[in-house]
Amino acid sequence: MAMRGVVIAKIKMAMVLLIPLIVFSFVFSISSASFSPQPGICYGQLGNNLPPPWNSVKLINSLKAKRVKIYDANPEILNALKNTNLQVSIMVPNELISNISSNQTLSDQWVHNNVVPFHPHTLIRYLLVGNEIISSTNNETWFNLVPAMRRIKHSLRTFGIRKVKVGTSSAMDVLEASFPPSNGAFREDIAGRVMKPMLEFLDRSKSFFFLDVYPFFAWVSDPVNINLDYALFESKNITVTDPGTGLVYTNLFDQMVDAVYFAMKRLGFPGVRIFIAETGWPNGGDIDQIGANIYNAATYNRNFVKKVMKKPAVGTPARPGWVLPSFIFALFNENQKPGPGTERHFGLLYPNGSRVYDIDLSGKTLESEFRPLPLPENNAPFKGKIWCVAVRGSNATALAAALSYACSQGNNTCDPIRPGKPCFKPDSLFWHASYAFSSYWTQFRKSGGTCYFNGLATQTAKDPSYGSCKFPSVTL
Repeated sequence: MAMRGVVIAKIKMAMVLLIPLIVFSFVFSISSASFSPQPGICYGQLGNNLPPPWNSVKLINSLKAKRVKIYDANPEILNALKNTNLQVSIMVPNELISNISSNQTLSDQWVHNNVVPFHPHTLIRYLLVGNEIISSTNNETWFNLVPAMRRIKHSLRTFGIRKVKVGTSSAMDVLEASFPPSNGAFREDIAGRVMKPMLEFLDRSKSFFFLDVYPFFAWVSDPVNINLDYALFESKNITVTDPGTGLVYTNLFDQMVDAVYFAMKRLGFPGVRIFIAETGWPNGGDIDQIGANIYNAATYNRNFVKKVMKKPAVGTPARPGWVLPSFIFALFNENQKPGPGTERHFGLLYPNGSRVYDIDLSGKTLESEFRPLPLPENNAPFKGKIWCVAVRGSNATALAAALSYACSQGNNTCDPIRPGKPCFKPDSLFWHASYAFSSYWTQFRKSGGTCYFNGLATQTAKDPSYGSCKFPSVTL
C-alpha cells in the first residue's frame, strides 16, 4: 500500500507538472492557427509606370498571396481590396506620429477617415504606426512612437474595430549586438525608453513585433566571411553554432531573427511574436553591386516560402515550431525609389505585370514546373571601370535641373562642358548631363553620392568618352 501510494503521488505530481505544458501547448496551437503562414506581399507605389490598383490586386491574387501590405491608407487601393479575402496592412505616415501621440482627437479622425469607411469589407488586420521610425526619423519621434500606438489602438476600440493588430515596423538596426544570436540586445539609446514600453504594449495587446529582415544586406556587407548559400537558404553543410546556447543555425535569416528574440527576452518579453514585415532579395542593381540578380532573388524567395510553409511549422532554433507570418518585398520593381539601384529591383513583377521569375506564394507549385532561371553573372565583385550617364528619353526639364545640381557641387565638376572646352560639343543636354553625372559621381561616390539623380542616371561599363572628351570613371 505504501509503495502504491508513492506511485500514485508521483503520478499526481507528474500530472500537475504536465497540465501547464498541455495548456501552453493548447493555447499556442490556437494562437498559431489564428493566422496563416502563407506569405503576403508588400505593395509599394514609388513608380510612375505602375498599373492601377484594381489591376495590381488581380496580380497579387495571381501570386497566391495571403495578405498585402501598403505604406499608407490609399483609398483607391483599399477599395480595390474590398471583398477579396486578402488580409491588409495599412500604415500611419511617419510625419503624423508626433501629433497623434499627443492628440486623441487627431488619432480618432485618422482612424475614422482611413479605417472606418472600409471596414469590414476590406479585411484590414494590421495597422502599422510608421515605417522604420528608429532608422528614418529623429529621436524626438522615437519617444512619441508608443504613445501614438496606444492612441491608435484606443481609436479602433472607440469605433468598435477589434480585429486589427497595432504595431510598427523595425529594421535590424534597432539592435546593438546581434552575433552570436544569444548576444542579441537593443541599442542603449532606445532599449529602456522605446523598446521596453513598445514590447509591453505589444504583449498586452497580443500584437506582433513587426521586423524587416534582409539577409542580402548582411551578406553584401561581408561576402568574404558570410557564405552566399548560407544567406540564400541553400547551405547543405555550412552551419553556425551559437556558443552561448549551443543552437545550430543553417541559414542567415534564422540567425538574424533569433538575435531579436534574444533582445526581447533580455528586456523581459520572450513571448512576443515576430511578424516578418519585409524580407526579400534584389533581382538587379548597379554594376558594382554584387549578388543582386534574378537567380539569387528567385532562390531566396522560393526557399523562404518553403521554410515558412512547412508543416508542422519549423520556426527558428530559438523558437522551434512557431509560425512566422510574413510579407515578401515587393510586388513591383519601383523605378522612383531613391538610393542604390538594388532599391528599384526587389519586385516579383515588372510594372507591366509580367513576372521577373516564377514564384507561387502558396508553396504548392513544384520547382520543376518553374521556368529555368538565368545564371548569376555578378556573384563575384565587378572589376573594371564604370561610368554614370544620363538615361535616354528622360524628361528634358528634369534633366536640366539635375545637370544644374551636379554642376553646382564645386570642384570644377562641369568645367569641361563649358563653351570652348573639350566636352562642350556636341552642345546636347543629354551629353552635358552625362558628363556632369559621371564627374559628380566620381568625386562624391565615397562620401555617399549616387548614380541616380531621381532615376535620370544609370551606370554603364561602356566608355561614353568621344574625341578629346574623356569622361571621369570609377575603377573597381
